[in-house]
Amino acid sequence: MSEPFGNIAAMTGIPTTPPRPFDVTTVFPDLAPLARAATRLHPRPGSPSPQDSSIGGPLLWPADEPWPHCDEPHVVDGVNPALSPAEVRLERRIRAASRGRTLTPEERETLERIRPPQEYPVTVAIAPYEGSIAMLPVAQLYAHDVPDLHTPEGADLLQVLWCPFDHSAGMPKTALFWRSAATVTDILATPPEPPAVQFDGYVPAPCLLNPEQVTEYPDHRDLSKELREQIGDWSLWQAAETDVDSAYASYPHEFYNLELSVAPGWRVGGWPGWGAIDPHPLLCPTCGSDMDALLTIATFETGDGKSWLPHQEPAHEPSIGFNHTEVQIGSGYNQQVYVCATAPEHAHTDLMH
Repeated sequence: MSEPFGNIAAMTGIPTTPPRPFDVTTVFPDLAPLARAATRLHPRPGSPSPQDSSIGGPLLWPADEPWPHCDEPHVVDGVNPALSPAEVRLERRIRAASRGRTLTPEERETLERIRPPQEYPVTVAIAPYEGSIAMLPVAQLYAHDVPDLHTPEGADLLQVLWCPFDHSAGMPKTALFWRSAATVTDILATPPEPPAVQFDGYVPAPCLLNPEQVTEYPDHRDLSKELREQIGDWSLWQAAETDVDSAYASYPHEFYNLELSVAPGWRVGGWPGWGAIDPHPLLCPTCGSDMDALLTIATFETGDGKSWLPHQEPAHEPSIGFNHTEVQIGSGYNQQVYVCATAPEHAHTDLMH
Protein backbone atom coordinates (compact mmCIF):
# COMPACT_ATOMS: atom_id res chain seq x y z
CA MET A 1 0.00 0.00 0.00
CA SER A 2 1.16 3.57 -0.53
CA GLU A 3 3.40 4.97 2.16
CA PRO A 4 4.56 8.54 2.98
CA PHE A 5 7.76 8.31 0.97
CA GLY A 6 7.57 11.81 -0.54
CA ASN A 7 11.21 12.68 0.21
CA ILE A 8 12.43 9.36 -1.19
CA ALA A 9 10.32 9.95 -4.32
CA ALA A 10 11.90 13.36 -4.78
CA MET A 11 15.40 11.87 -4.50
CA THR A 12 14.85 8.84 -6.70
CA GLY A 13 12.50 10.33 -9.25
CA ILE A 14 9.80 7.71 -8.56
CA PRO A 15 6.21 9.02 -8.66
CA THR A 16 4.60 8.18 -5.33
CA THR A 17 1.05 8.71 -4.07
CA PRO A 18 0.93 10.86 -0.91
CA PRO A 19 -0.63 9.37 2.22
CA ARG A 20 -4.43 9.46 2.24
CA PRO A 21 -5.91 12.58 3.91
CA PHE A 22 -7.06 10.25 6.71
CA ASP A 23 -8.17 6.66 7.25
CA VAL A 24 -11.76 6.75 5.99
CA THR A 25 -12.54 3.45 7.72
CA THR A 26 -12.21 5.15 11.12
CA VAL A 27 -15.16 7.36 10.14
CA PHE A 28 -17.11 4.67 8.27
CA PRO A 29 -16.02 1.24 9.60
CA ASP A 30 -18.32 -0.60 7.18
CA LEU A 31 -15.94 0.40 4.37
CA ALA A 32 -13.09 -1.67 5.82
CA PRO A 33 -14.12 -5.04 4.32
CA LEU A 34 -14.61 -3.34 0.94
CA ALA A 35 -10.99 -2.25 0.60
CA ARG A 36 -9.25 -3.44 -2.58
CA ALA A 37 -5.66 -3.19 -3.68
CA ALA A 38 -4.91 -1.53 -7.01
CA THR A 39 -1.63 -0.82 -8.79
CA ARG A 40 -1.12 2.68 -10.15
CA LEU A 41 1.19 2.36 -13.16
CA HIS A 42 2.51 5.96 -13.30
CA PRO A 43 3.67 5.80 -16.96
CA ARG A 44 6.52 8.17 -17.80
CA PRO A 45 8.26 8.75 -21.16
CA GLY A 46 11.04 6.28 -21.85
CA SER A 47 12.52 3.77 -24.27
CA PRO A 48 11.11 0.41 -23.16
CA SER A 49 12.39 -2.88 -24.51
CA PRO A 50 10.35 -6.06 -25.05
CA GLN A 51 11.58 -7.22 -21.64
CA ASP A 52 10.00 -4.20 -19.88
CA SER A 53 6.53 -3.53 -18.63
CA SER A 54 5.37 -0.54 -20.64
CA ILE A 55 2.65 1.51 -22.23
CA GLY A 56 3.01 1.81 -26.00
CA GLY A 57 6.33 -0.05 -26.03
CA PRO A 58 7.53 -3.04 -28.04
CA LEU A 59 6.02 -6.39 -27.13
CA LEU A 60 7.66 -9.70 -26.31
CA TRP A 61 5.88 -11.19 -29.31
CA PRO A 62 6.83 -14.60 -30.73
CA ALA A 63 8.27 -14.34 -34.25
CA ASP A 64 6.24 -17.36 -35.38
CA GLU A 65 2.89 -16.09 -34.05
CA PRO A 66 0.65 -14.04 -36.38
CA TRP A 67 0.29 -10.40 -35.40
CA PRO A 68 -3.34 -9.54 -34.55
CA HIS A 69 -5.38 -7.62 -37.11
CA CYS A 70 -8.90 -6.21 -37.07
CA ASP A 71 -11.10 -7.13 -40.04
CA GLU A 72 -14.23 -5.27 -38.91
CA PRO A 73 -15.48 -2.22 -40.85
CA HIS A 74 -13.61 1.06 -40.34
CA VAL A 75 -14.61 4.57 -41.38
CA VAL A 76 -12.78 7.88 -41.79
CA ASP A 77 -14.17 11.37 -42.22
CA GLY A 78 -13.09 14.64 -43.74
CA VAL A 79 -12.57 16.39 -40.39
CA ASN A 80 -10.09 13.97 -38.83
CA PRO A 81 -7.49 12.88 -41.43
CA ALA A 82 -6.48 9.24 -41.13
CA LEU A 83 -2.78 9.61 -40.33
CA SER A 84 -0.28 6.76 -40.14
CA PRO A 85 1.32 6.04 -36.75
CA ALA A 86 4.65 7.25 -38.20
CA GLU A 87 3.05 10.60 -39.12
CA VAL A 88 1.53 10.94 -35.65
CA ARG A 89 4.93 10.32 -34.04
CA LEU A 90 6.72 12.75 -36.39
CA GLU A 91 4.16 15.46 -35.63
CA ARG A 92 4.67 14.91 -31.90
CA ARG A 93 8.46 15.11 -32.23
CA ILE A 94 8.25 18.40 -34.11
CA ARG A 95 5.81 19.88 -31.61
CA ALA A 96 8.00 18.81 -28.68
CA ALA A 97 11.22 20.09 -30.28
CA SER A 98 9.67 23.47 -31.14
CA ARG A 99 8.06 24.08 -27.75
CA GLY A 100 8.95 27.61 -26.64
CA ARG A 101 10.13 28.78 -30.07
CA THR A 102 8.81 29.49 -33.55
CA LEU A 103 8.52 26.65 -36.02
CA THR A 104 11.20 26.57 -38.70
CA PRO A 105 10.02 26.74 -42.33
CA GLU A 106 10.93 23.06 -42.72
CA GLU A 107 8.96 22.09 -39.62
CA ARG A 108 5.93 24.09 -40.75
CA GLU A 109 6.08 22.52 -44.19
CA THR A 110 6.24 19.03 -42.67
CA LEU A 111 3.30 19.69 -40.35
CA GLU A 112 1.20 21.04 -43.23
CA ARG A 113 2.06 17.99 -45.28
CA ILE A 114 0.98 15.70 -42.43
CA ARG A 115 -2.19 17.66 -41.68
CA PRO A 116 -3.06 19.93 -44.66
CA PRO A 117 -4.87 23.18 -43.77
CA GLN A 118 -8.63 22.80 -44.11
CA GLU A 119 -10.82 25.05 -46.17
CA TYR A 120 -13.99 26.26 -44.50
CA PRO A 121 -16.78 25.39 -44.41
CA VAL A 122 -15.56 21.83 -43.86
CA THR A 123 -17.38 19.14 -45.79
CA VAL A 124 -17.62 15.98 -43.71
CA ALA A 125 -17.30 12.98 -45.98
CA ILE A 126 -17.65 9.69 -44.16
CA ALA A 127 -16.20 6.78 -46.11
CA PRO A 128 -15.20 3.19 -45.37
CA TYR A 129 -11.53 2.45 -44.87
CA GLU A 130 -10.71 -0.64 -46.87
CA GLY A 131 -8.43 -3.40 -45.68
CA SER A 132 -7.35 -5.21 -42.54
CA ILE A 133 -5.97 -3.02 -39.73
CA ALA A 134 -2.92 -4.20 -37.78
CA MET A 135 -3.40 -3.60 -34.07
CA LEU A 136 -1.15 -1.33 -32.02
CA PRO A 137 0.50 -2.21 -28.67
CA VAL A 138 -1.21 -0.49 -25.75
CA ALA A 139 0.26 -2.15 -22.64
CA GLN A 140 2.66 -4.92 -21.70
CA LEU A 141 2.54 -5.97 -18.05
CA TYR A 142 4.83 -8.51 -16.40
CA ALA A 143 3.39 -10.12 -13.27
CA HIS A 144 6.62 -9.52 -11.34
CA ASP A 145 6.13 -5.75 -11.84
CA VAL A 146 2.40 -5.50 -11.11
CA PRO A 147 1.25 -7.05 -7.81
CA ASP A 148 -2.44 -6.89 -8.75
CA LEU A 149 -2.12 -8.61 -12.12
CA HIS A 150 -3.92 -11.91 -11.52
CA THR A 151 -2.80 -14.08 -14.43
CA PRO A 152 -4.24 -17.40 -15.61
CA GLU A 153 -2.31 -20.51 -14.57
CA GLY A 154 1.00 -20.77 -16.40
CA ALA A 155 1.03 -17.12 -17.54
CA ASP A 156 3.16 -14.28 -16.19
CA LEU A 157 2.67 -11.66 -18.91
CA LEU A 158 -0.31 -9.68 -20.23
CA GLN A 159 -0.21 -7.93 -23.60
CA VAL A 160 -2.97 -5.51 -24.59
CA LEU A 161 -3.37 -4.28 -28.17
CA TRP A 162 -6.11 -2.31 -29.88
CA CYS A 163 -7.49 -1.40 -33.26
CA PRO A 164 -6.95 2.39 -33.51
CA PHE A 165 -10.46 3.05 -34.84
CA ASP A 166 -13.71 3.57 -32.96
CA HIS A 167 -15.77 0.44 -32.51
CA SER A 168 -18.54 -0.13 -29.96
CA ALA A 169 -19.40 2.88 -27.79
CA GLY A 170 -16.80 5.07 -29.48
CA MET A 171 -13.75 3.19 -28.17
CA PRO A 172 -10.87 1.30 -29.79
CA LYS A 173 -11.36 -2.46 -29.89
CA THR A 174 -8.93 -4.20 -27.51
CA ALA A 175 -7.37 -7.65 -27.66
CA LEU A 176 -5.75 -9.41 -24.67
CA PHE A 177 -2.99 -11.99 -24.82
CA TRP A 178 -1.79 -13.92 -21.75
CA ARG A 179 1.48 -15.80 -22.12
CA SER A 180 4.52 -17.20 -20.34
CA ALA A 181 7.49 -14.94 -21.06
CA ALA A 182 9.94 -17.85 -20.79
CA THR A 183 8.39 -19.53 -23.82
CA VAL A 184 9.22 -16.60 -26.13
CA THR A 185 12.75 -17.23 -27.38
CA ASP A 186 12.57 -15.63 -30.83
CA ILE A 187 11.02 -12.13 -30.75
CA LEU A 188 9.23 -10.51 -33.70
CA ALA A 189 11.63 -7.69 -34.61
CA THR A 190 9.39 -5.49 -36.78
CA PRO A 191 5.68 -5.85 -36.10
CA PRO A 192 3.29 -4.56 -38.75
CA GLU A 193 1.57 -1.24 -38.17
CA PRO A 194 -1.80 -0.01 -39.40
CA PRO A 195 -1.74 2.18 -42.51
CA ALA A 196 -3.88 4.72 -40.65
CA VAL A 197 -5.40 5.54 -37.27
CA GLN A 198 -8.67 7.33 -36.68
CA PHE A 199 -7.30 9.68 -33.99
CA ASP A 200 -3.74 10.46 -32.94
CA GLY A 201 -4.85 9.80 -29.35
CA TYR A 202 -5.06 6.14 -30.32
CA VAL A 203 -1.26 5.94 -30.77
CA PRO A 204 0.19 5.44 -27.25
CA ALA A 205 3.56 7.12 -26.71
CA PRO A 206 6.25 4.75 -25.33
CA CYS A 207 6.36 4.93 -21.54
CA LEU A 208 8.08 2.97 -18.80
CA LEU A 209 6.09 2.22 -15.66
CA ASN A 210 6.52 3.01 -11.97
CA PRO A 211 4.05 0.56 -10.37
CA GLU A 212 2.76 1.47 -6.93
CA GLN A 213 0.15 -0.39 -4.92
CA VAL A 214 -2.58 1.67 -3.25
CA THR A 215 -5.83 0.96 -1.40
CA GLU A 216 -9.18 1.80 -2.98
CA TYR A 217 -12.80 1.83 -1.86
CA PRO A 218 -15.95 1.65 -4.02
CA ASP A 219 -17.49 4.65 -5.74
CA HIS A 220 -20.31 5.82 -3.47
CA ARG A 221 -22.83 4.59 -6.05
CA ASP A 222 -21.49 1.06 -5.57
CA LEU A 223 -22.23 1.16 -1.83
CA SER A 224 -25.31 0.01 0.08
CA LYS A 225 -28.08 2.56 0.59
CA GLU A 226 -27.24 2.77 4.30
CA LEU A 227 -23.54 3.43 3.68
CA ARG A 228 -24.33 5.99 0.97
CA GLU A 229 -26.52 7.85 3.44
CA GLN A 230 -23.77 7.81 6.06
CA ILE A 231 -21.19 9.20 3.63
CA GLY A 232 -23.66 11.90 2.58
CA ASP A 233 -24.19 13.00 6.19
CA TRP A 234 -21.94 16.02 6.74
CA SER A 235 -22.39 15.86 10.51
CA LEU A 236 -20.57 12.49 10.63
CA TRP A 237 -17.55 13.99 8.88
CA GLN A 238 -17.57 16.93 11.29
CA ALA A 239 -17.92 14.70 14.35
CA ALA A 240 -14.88 12.71 13.26
CA GLU A 241 -12.80 15.92 13.04
CA THR A 242 -11.50 15.02 9.60
CA ASP A 243 -10.74 18.61 8.54
CA VAL A 244 -12.68 18.14 5.32
CA ASP A 245 -13.02 21.42 3.44
CA SER A 246 -16.39 23.00 4.34
CA ALA A 247 -16.92 23.61 0.61
CA TYR A 248 -17.99 19.94 0.51
CA ALA A 249 -20.65 20.43 3.21
CA SER A 250 -23.49 20.16 0.70
CA TYR A 251 -22.05 17.12 -1.09
CA PRO A 252 -19.58 15.18 1.09
CA HIS A 253 -19.94 12.15 -1.19
CA GLU A 254 -18.01 14.16 -3.80
CA PHE A 255 -15.06 14.50 -1.42
CA TYR A 256 -15.22 10.76 -0.78
CA ASN A 257 -15.31 9.96 -4.52
CA LEU A 258 -12.56 12.38 -5.52
CA GLU A 259 -10.12 11.96 -2.66
CA LEU A 260 -10.69 8.61 -0.97
CA SER A 261 -12.28 6.00 -3.21
CA VAL A 262 -10.79 5.20 -6.64
CA ALA A 263 -7.34 6.33 -7.82
CA PRO A 264 -7.13 8.20 -11.12
CA GLY A 265 -4.82 7.38 -14.03
CA TRP A 266 -3.57 4.11 -15.51
CA ARG A 267 -4.00 1.29 -13.02
CA VAL A 268 -4.50 -2.44 -12.66
CA GLY A 269 -7.17 -3.99 -10.43
CA GLY A 270 -9.06 -2.07 -7.79
CA TRP A 271 -12.62 -0.80 -8.06
CA PRO A 272 -14.39 0.45 -11.20
CA GLY A 273 -14.16 4.21 -11.58
CA TRP A 274 -17.72 4.92 -12.66
CA GLY A 275 -18.21 8.31 -14.23
CA ALA A 276 -19.90 8.49 -17.62
CA ILE A 277 -22.23 5.60 -16.73
CA ASP A 278 -23.90 4.32 -13.57
CA PRO A 279 -22.74 1.12 -11.86
CA HIS A 280 -24.30 -2.07 -13.17
CA PRO A 281 -23.48 -5.78 -12.92
CA LEU A 282 -21.02 -7.14 -15.46
CA LEU A 283 -21.17 -10.86 -16.25
CA CYS A 284 -18.68 -12.90 -18.22
CA PRO A 285 -20.08 -13.54 -21.72
CA THR A 286 -18.46 -16.99 -21.70
CA CYS A 287 -19.50 -18.47 -18.34
CA GLY A 288 -21.77 -15.92 -16.64
CA SER A 289 -19.41 -15.27 -13.68
CA ASP A 290 -18.84 -11.79 -12.28
CA MET A 291 -16.22 -9.68 -14.04
CA ASP A 292 -13.43 -7.71 -12.34
CA ALA A 293 -11.72 -4.50 -13.38
CA LEU A 294 -8.42 -5.48 -14.99
CA LEU A 295 -6.87 -2.40 -16.60
CA THR A 296 -7.83 1.26 -16.68
CA ILE A 297 -6.61 3.04 -19.82
CA ALA A 298 -6.66 6.68 -18.79
CA THR A 299 -6.69 9.95 -20.70
CA PHE A 300 -5.20 11.80 -17.71
CA GLU A 301 -2.82 10.73 -14.96
CA THR A 302 -4.73 12.69 -12.34
CA GLY A 303 -8.33 13.70 -11.86
CA ASP A 304 -10.01 16.38 -9.79
CA GLY A 305 -8.90 14.78 -6.53
CA LYS A 306 -5.72 16.60 -5.52
CA SER A 307 -4.80 14.11 -2.79
CA TRP A 308 -3.94 11.52 -5.47
CA LEU A 309 -1.43 13.85 -7.16
CA PRO A 310 1.87 11.94 -7.02
CA HIS A 311 5.04 13.34 -5.57
CA GLN A 312 6.41 14.19 -8.97
CA GLU A 313 9.87 13.36 -10.31
CA PRO A 314 11.03 16.78 -11.58
CA ALA A 315 9.59 19.33 -9.18
CA HIS A 316 8.76 21.67 -12.07
CA GLU A 317 6.77 19.06 -14.02
CA PRO A 318 3.15 20.16 -14.60
CA SER A 319 0.93 17.75 -12.75
CA ILE A 320 -2.82 18.19 -12.93
CA GLY A 321 -4.15 16.66 -16.11
CA PHE A 322 -0.80 15.67 -17.58
CA ASN A 323 -0.83 12.85 -20.07
CA HIS A 324 2.54 11.27 -20.83
CA THR A 325 1.00 8.43 -22.86
CA GLU A 326 -0.70 10.84 -25.33
CA VAL A 327 -3.77 8.56 -25.19
CA GLN A 328 -7.19 10.16 -25.35
CA ILE A 329 -10.44 8.25 -24.85
CA GLY A 330 -13.50 10.20 -26.00
CA SER A 331 -13.38 13.76 -24.72
CA GLY A 332 -11.23 12.85 -21.72
CA TYR A 333 -12.67 9.62 -20.34
CA ASN A 334 -11.14 6.28 -19.34
CA GLN A 335 -11.49 2.94 -21.06
CA GLN A 336 -11.75 0.16 -18.50
CA VAL A 337 -11.06 -3.46 -19.41
CA TYR A 338 -12.91 -6.14 -17.42
CA VAL A 339 -12.13 -9.86 -17.26
CA CYS A 340 -13.85 -12.91 -15.85
CA ALA A 341 -13.14 -13.25 -12.13
CA THR A 342 -12.77 -17.03 -12.38
CA ALA A 343 -11.08 -17.37 -15.80
CA PRO A 344 -9.27 -14.22 -17.04
CA GLU A 345 -8.66 -15.89 -20.40
CA HIS A 346 -12.41 -15.79 -21.19
CA ALA A 347 -13.78 -13.06 -23.47
CA HIS A 348 -13.31 -9.63 -21.92
CA THR A 349 -15.44 -6.47 -21.88
CA ASP A 350 -14.59 -2.77 -22.33
CA LEU A 351 -16.51 0.18 -20.88
CA MET A 352 -15.94 3.91 -21.14
CA HIS A 353 -15.97 5.64 -17.73
